[in-house]
Amino acid sequence: MRIITGVLAIALATLTVVSCKDNAKEHDNEDGHHTEMKNDNPDMNHNNSDGHNDKDNDSSFNTGDIDASIQKNPATTPIIDAYILIKNGLVADSKNDAANGGKALLIAFSNFDMSKLSGETNKEYMEIYENAKEQAEHIVKSPIDHQREHFEILSTDIIDLIALIGTEKTLYKDFCPMANNNKGAYWLSEVKEIKNPYFGAKMMKCGSIKKQIN
Repeated sequence: MRIITGVLAIALATLTVVSCKDNAKEHDNEDGHHTEMKNDNPDMNHNNSDGHNDKDNDSSFNTGDIDASIQKNPATTPIIDAYILIKNGLVADSKNDAANGGKALLIAFSNFDMSKLSGETNKEYMEIYENAKEQAEHIVKSPIDHQREHFEILSTDIIDLIALIGTEKTLYKDFCPMANNNKGAYWLSEVKEIKNPYFGAKMMKCGSIKKQIN
């Protein structure tokens, strides 16, 4: 019995070590950083210093529910274009370019015609708008590290906006498992190539495409 018990204990220990190594391989690449999270939760919620939570808990739409093909709505194009300017500024590690994108986003939101929205859609839009406006204002005046923090929250707002109203653009919903203190964060890109706005040149290729929109 002692021999059998000893053999079983050794076998269990061996399986545990193998499992840990396999798990580590899923998270690390040749450069020593995470590139893809196999079991990331697309409905992940996060908190931030401004007290904003993802709308996934109490809304009829959320960051994980964008269909591959959605309502083709050109009305959101100026907003998305300005968001992309912010994203590209952060990819290039340029505080000024990101700030200019923030200014463009504030203008795009101010020019958006809400008269075509009705009922619950209007209410949902206003919630998104108020929070996105706050994030854009911070991006305009903040250092780049804080710009990236607010961009993370802004990305949730823009994803929610697209889910609510639609877009005519083809976009890629990307995920970085190392952003947000290794909790992971999404962003939207106009190109297939991974260009990480949360780390810029430090980890440009860190991340993966989770969904194509349109």
